[in-house]
Amino acid sequence: MSYVSVYPLSSSEWWDAWDYPSRINDQHFGMVLLDDDLLPAVLRRGLRLRPRTRANIDSSGASEVQNEADKFKVTLNVSHFKPDEISVKTVNNTVVIHGKHEEKTDEHGFVSREFTRRYMLPEGAEPEKVESKLAPEGVLTIEVPKKVVEPVKSYERVVPIDVVKPAIEGEPEVTKTATKVEQFSSISTPV
Repeated sequence: MSYVSVYPLSSSEWWDAWDYPSRINDQHFGMVLLDDDLLPAVLRRGLRLRPRTRANIDSSGASEVQNEADKFKVTLNVSHFKPDEISVKTVNNTVVIHGKHEEKTDEHGFVSREFTRRYMLPEGAEPEKVESKLAPEGVLTIEVPKKVVEPVKSYERVVPIDVVKPAIEGEPEVTKTATKVEQFSSISTPV
């Protein structure tokens, strides 16, 4: 019996599977496993039985992070949790999201879920102003405003120049050559 008859879908040798680290399945809060999740890495390389659709990816529990100029935003699908089963807190310079529910029945049997996500806040973010909103469809949005950078003020002033002369009897040691001094002026410069 030939190798091809035993492993007809493989495009390489059987020992190539040892070259790839094992996968940890079900990393999306207990979502249903797809056929692709159970196939060995050897079979997945050349053959896709069912490509993951955008709808599957959107409902998978994956988060989306946006780091904009004026805010830091995290969007996370937590539709399997009730609002009282989710907590959001700041610890030092991170936002920690935790969700946990006890064992429930679903279409596949019994399931209990728990997750913790930590997001490091970017420089300039204000952890004391974190806001969280949970949409009816189960999407949690965390927004953290960033500090507003004030425009740099420009000050202009003419500084008098002191001319120092050698000390001669009867003459003062220092004479002022510049007599006009302008006041401070505040000029706003573009950032």
